[in-house]
Order: sequence, then C-alpha cells, then structure tokens
Amino acid sequence: MGALLKVELTRLRWRRAVVLLLAAAVLVPAVVVGATAWGTRPLSEADLASAEADYGGRFLRQEVRSCGRTPELYGLDDVAAAELPEACRLEVVSSYAGRSPLDLSESLEGGAMVVVASVLVLLMVMLGTTFVGHDWNTGSMSNQLLFEARRGRVWAAKALAVGAVGLLVALLVSLACWLALMAIASSRDLSTGDGVLLDGLEQCLRTGLVAAGAAFGGYALTMLLRSTVATLGVVFALTVLGGTLIGVLGGQETQRWQPQLNVLAAVTNEVTYYDDSGLEPACLTGMARPRLDCDATQRIGAVQGGSYVGVVLLALGAASVVSFRRRDVP
Repeated sequence: MGALLKVELTRLRWRRAVVLLLAAAVLVPAVVVGATAWGTRPLSEADLASAEADYGGRFLRQEVRSCGRTPELYGLDDVAAAELPEACRLEVVSSYAGRSPLDLSESLEGGAMVVVASVLVLLMVMLGTTFVGHDWNTGSMSNQLLFEARRGRVWAAKALAVGAVGLLVALLVSLACWLALMAIASSRDLSTGDGVLLDGLEQCLRTGLVAAGAAFGGYALTMLLRSTVATLGVVFALTVLGGTLIGVLGGQETQRWQPQLNVLAAVTNEVTYYDDSGLEPACLTGMARPRLDCDATQRIGAVQGGSYVGVVLLALGAASVVSFRRRDVP
C-alpha cells in the first residue's frame, strides 16, 4: 500500500489542473487576508476629519456623548476614563465611515477565516474530482488496474492521497492566514481577548479536517459517477437546490439538516438558526408567562455538524468503493 500511495501522490503532484487548484488555494486566501487588512486599516487624522466633515452634525455629536456615558454598549468598557473621549470619537466616526477595526472574534465567526475555509473546501472538492476524473476521461484507469488488480487497494490509495493533500494544504493555509491576522492585530495594538488565539488554532484544525473530507467526497463521488462534469453538477445541485428543497418541503424544523449549516458548524464550532415550530402557542401570540421559555434560537455544534458530514461521507465512500469493485472498467 505504501508504494501505491507514493505513486498516487506523484501522479497528483504532476497533474497540471491540480497544481493550479493548489496555487489558488494559497493565492485566494492571501487576497482575502490582504483585503481584510486593508478594509480594517486604522483611520488617520485626515480620514477622521474628512469623515466628520461628511457625516458630522448634531446626531454624530450626540452619539459620541452617548458613547461616553455608556461605553460598554460600544465595546469600550475596558478603556481608561482619560482615553474614553478619543476612543468614542474614533469608534463612532469609524462606524459612520464604514471602516471598523479588525475584530479577530468576528473573523472566526463570520469574517475572513470563514471565507478562507469556504474557499478551501470548494477548491478541495474540485481537486478530488479533477484528480480522478482525468483517469476516467482518458481511459487510464484500466491501465492502472493492469499493474494493481486489487481494486480496493487502488481505490484506498487514491482516497488517502487526495485526503492527505487536502488536509495538509487546508491546515497550513488556514493557519498561515490566522497567524497573519494575529500579527496585523498585534501591530495595531488591538486587544485580542482571552482564548482567541486557541480558538483560531482549533478552527484551523477543523477547517483542515472538513477540507480533507471535501477532497475525499469529490473523489468518491467522481469514482461513483465516473465523470468530473457530473460530479460538479451534483455538488452544485446539492449546494444550491438541496438546501432550498429541504426548507420548502419541511419548513423551519428541517433547518437542522441543511448541508450548509452543518458544514459551517463543523468549521466554526457552532451555528445558530431560528425555529419557532417547537414553541408553545402562547409564545407566538405574545401571551406567554414570564417563566415560559420562548427562545426560538437553535444551535448546531461542531460535533453535530461533523457527525452529519461524516455520515454523508461514509455512505458516499461505501457506495463508491462497491461500485468500483463490481462495475466494469472501460
């Protein structure tokens, strides 16, 4: 198996389409981080003066004074009293100018790191399907089986190759992006908060695992359908139409099974959604007693989302390997 795995890794490395996808997996996240750094750059005095001239007025001054009275509502409760007026001015004017400071927690929950993870997952799906789709399109799969007739070993070696590359690339790229954001925040003297560094590292690991699963899923589906185009079509249908169909047929209570929400939960550790189908009628009519729980917010954790993804990949892999072992290879 070791020799066969080395052969598949070599074939993967020399596939030009794969090399382009790997290059995109580095360049696109770098652009995302660069755009985030540029979009959250601190306002200079000239920028502040220009924003105040454009948006200044009674309402802006009132909001600055309101910030001084209740700084905790603006996230400035830890700022010293002597520095609070300038901090409030900067916070309020920045919000008016549409340029907020870099927030690492926000980057993890729905900002740059989520965009990076989405890009990596998508590219790894394409990597898995492109790698093996070429073998089916050119008819080289039958030639490979002449040298190794045990189809199960061939299938496993290819799966290990794409999964390992997907894990390594996604882990390293997401880790580099996170450390770059940490360095940017540090250079701007921004508070990172307790545990944010560890949260980011854990999310990088989850991103790597989900991306490896995406590469494996793209590979397994292509081995089942024997066509890159068909695989991409199925992925597009599931991504765009699958969630919509689930929502239309089942309503709010089926949101728990939306593919996008579960993948996002597996990456970010938790996703919330709104579902009032299980609430008491009094909650919906506004006649609820004070002690009645009327919170319609539902949560999907990383374990739940990862289990969802894992079951889907397991079923897909089983169908793929059975099909490969039993069907004729042209």
